[in-house]
Amino acid sequence: MSRARDIEQRAAQWLVAREQPDWAADRERDLRHWLDQDVAHKAAFWRLEAGWRAADRLAATRASVPVAARRSVPIHRAWAIAASLLMLCLASVAMWRFLPREPDAAVVRVATGVGMRQQVRLADGSAVTVNTASRMRAAISQGARRVWLDRGEAYFEVAHDRRHPFTVFAGGRKVTVLGTKFSVRRDGDTVTVAVAEGRVRVEDADAVTGERAAIITAGDVAIARGQSMLLADRSEQRVQDSLAWRRGVLTFDQVTLEQAAHEFNRYNVRQIRLGDAQVAGLRIGGTFEATNIEAFTRLLHDAFGLHVATDKDGVTIKS
Repeated sequence: MSRARDIEQRAAQWLVAREQPDWAADRERDLRHWLDQDVAHKAAFWRLEAGWRAADRLAATRASVPVAARRSVPIHRAWAIAASLLMLCLASVAMWRFLPREPDAAVVRVATGVGMRQQVRLADGSAVTVNTASRMRAAISQGARRVWLDRGEAYFEVAHDRRHPFTVFAGGRKVTVLGTKFSVRRDGDTVTVAVAEGRVRVEDADAVTGERAAIITAGDVAIARGQSMLLADRSEQRVQDSLAWRRGVLTFDQVTLEQAAHEFNRYNVRQIRLGDAQVAGLRIGGTFEATNIEAFTRLLHDAFGLHVATDKDGVTIKS
């Protein structure tokens, strides 16, 4: 027996068992565990479940059957239905392989260097601004609108289409919208989503249920790392400030110099280095040209009397 066939049969067994009156919480946990083990498990289960529900709706149109009676399907009959569904799915897969297929959507790829940003218009009318040192792929077709942010940051102005959600995959997270404006940023295993207009749904990319999903609106920020997700209400103005990079500037509001240097270093090959803990903890605010570290460090020298030493690799700041 092939692995795919084995998975299909196991999925059918789970589906039948879940319909029985003695289904309990520990069995539900076992099912979730099995689904989380492999994406192929989820695909097989969802496919059979969709067929099961379709059969259920079809039966409902032919006869009025009490709900309790439907739930207590005799085990031999349930196995027969599951076996039929399994054969139907296998036949569908076989037919799908031989049917003419629509050509895959053309993939748009954008990659930017340090200090660069690029705007791109997608086939559905959506616009994307890709920030410094970023890499993005987009596949837009009549059936789906999908973007993968492989690295860096991007700002999305999504054309409204209620029938075709726009989905951004970043790290282990999936961001889904119908038409709005928001940004997604990846820093290692951390994904940050900031909403400028409308609302977006943020969830695990491989989520089976909506248990770890959140809806955030204009002015909200979601920061996800691993299994955790923090939601913050920063106000629409603060979100706009965080998106100032689209104009080539960085806006800070009482952040530490360490945080500001980290942001500058995203946009410059020559790096800002901090010489001691005291200068790293200094708090600053203001708006600065993102690619001009000389102007930024001169202001630090003039305002705080900090020592600035320049070499070919960057600038060192000491107290």
